[in-house]
Amino acid sequence: MKLFVYDTPELTPIDHLPDCAVVIDVLRATTTIATVLAAGAEAVQAFSDIEELMSVSEQWDSNRRLRAGERGGSKVEGCDLGNSPLECPSEQVQGKRFFLSTTNGTRALQRVEKAPHVLTAAFVNDRSVIDYLQQHQPETVWLVGSGWQGSYSLEDTACAGAIAHALLGNLSHDQVEVIGNDEVIGAIALYCQWQSKLLELFRFSSHGQRLLRLEREDDLIYCAKRDCLKVIPTQKEPGVLIAGLEKT
Repeated sequence: MKLFVYDTPELTPIDHLPDCAVVIDVLRATTTIATVLAAGAEAVQAFSDIEELMSVSEQWDSNRRLRAGERGGSKVEGCDLGNSPLECPSEQVQGKRFFLSTTNGTRALQRVEKAPHVLTAAFVNDRSVIDYLQQHQPETVWLVGSGWQGSYSLEDTACAGAIAHALLGNLSHDQVEVIGNDEVIGAIALYCQWQSKLLELFRFSSHGQRLLRLEREDDLIYCAKRDCLKVIPTQKEPGVLIAGLEKT
């Protein structure tokens, strides 16, 4: 396995794709995706364009769909929900198609949707994704942070670092061939510095600050939880994610 970290989708190579891409948007898209699928949603269908979401979801029975749209941290008018994982109890999402469009995470998914295998990760399900990668050993893996409108996000790179750290363990020169770029080392260093203080890191981050201004501190607290969901969101077809459950 050769591991690469890209802090934003805009930084990924444009001339090839990996065997497996892992999209990360801790605050909050991939946390919400994991939460919704763990709660029993039929699937999550992601859109970068909110108008396309509205058009496609209109073809579904209103009792079998939920529309979740977020821009700038706030719910989009006309949607049922925003992008908070705390708004997705199982009784509301069970058996439904969850149509999702967010500022950053859905754009990252679109960038890698043609890769042979696409997963999403957040701190809430990081261990399940790590176990999947260790079991399947894809030849090349991209850990792709969603960032914020093209710029770097602390929390996404820290999550990439958590996954890379678990896969590589204590770094040594013998592992040089499996480290695809310098960002892997940087992500691991960031994670190791903050691994016991993730909520504090989120409060420092620019997007964490946006959510605090929107009085969404409960979202930060939830998104900082580790390994509380045994689910591996897995792309079934471009833009459509289903629950791949961790084997016990």
